[in-house]
Amino acid sequence: MTSPTNPPRTDAKRHHDPEIRGFASDNYAGAHPEVMAALALANGGHQVAYGEDDYTAHLQQLIRAHFGASAEAYPVFNGTGANVTALQALTDRWGAVVCAESAHINVDEGGAPERVAGLKLLTVPTPDGKLTPELIDRQAWGWEDEHRAMPQVVSITQNTELGTVYTPEEIRAICEHAHERGMKVHLDGARIANAAASLDVPLRTFTSRAGVDILSFGGTKNGMLFGEAVVVLNPDAVRHMKHLRKMSMQLASKMRFVSVQLEALLAKDLWLRNARHSNEMAQRLAEGVRAVHGVEILYEVQANAVFARLPQEVSRRLMERYRFYFWDETAGDVRWMCSFDTREDDVDSFVAALKEEMAR
Repeated sequence: MTSPTNPPRTDAKRHHDPEIRGFASDNYAGAHPEVMAALALANGGHQVAYGEDDYTAHLQQLIRAHFGASAEAYPVFNGTGANVTALQALTDRWGAVVCAESAHINVDEGGAPERVAGLKLLTVPTPDGKLTPELIDRQAWGWEDEHRAMPQVVSITQNTELGTVYTPEEIRAICEHAHERGMKVHLDGARIANAAASLDVPLRTFTSRAGVDILSFGGTKNGMLFGEAVVVLNPDAVRHMKHLRKMSMQLASKMRFVSVQLEALLAKDLWLRNARHSNEMAQRLAEGVRAVHGVEILYEVQANAVFARLPQEVSRRLMERYRFYFWDETAGDVRWMCSFDTREDDVDSFVAALKEEMAR
């Protein structure tokens, strides 16, 4: 047994330098200390498994405070699981989902929406990662054509994979357009907190109030250790969520440890503090990069991502000093991500290293 005078011990050893930070992904960051404290708080004793615990019950109150009285959260393990489960809840076996060509569900989920959910993705190229009613109509047709997968859902990402942010008006226009055509709207909110921080509006402003039917609520990129949630905003739009979550292998037995992390984010303003900080670090990074001759910022920096174009050989040398990824290696495009624990010194040191490598 442990106590204040007999603290817990472990035989595990630290295998990394906690002072090293990069700009590859906000998934590289650890868990926020307040989240770790919440996990410890939820530990000990027995709680009913599979979501019948007190922490998951309390989470529903917080979700409704942020998204409205009809909202209900279904905690899951990860973002791909959230997206796959949510999209299954909105589609028939013959259904299709209209999304941006750059969407995470199309590019970065290993074909899971199509392989696991059994649906068809109908993609549309976009200049900035954002769909519009006009772009949606490129794929939203042929509902009576049995030779074509039926468009039933529009999926948008907020903020987008290119770091751009939909305004509430833009999302409302998409929802109205989709609903007029008998389609439903899913919002992939892996970085939803960053979008809300950028817009400086409550979460419900561009979700439930805008007409979104279901969303994947992201926490791992914003300070959680693991876990996300599917949040049903329109109960009339979905079917059998409990069964779909289980069938999709996303039902946690010890769900209290996912729910308490979401509580740590949402009970007050940790979700917003973390997102504002990572956004501010991205702005600091962009400001520094703009002063480096020969480096081009590709998209408006609205959240915690900076996309840039620079010589490939410079990027490869810089990658030996800081971890990050090519976005389009052929074009020389890279992505730099900031996290809740990115420090001003991290940004300034990276910009200095970029200047050195460009000067070579």
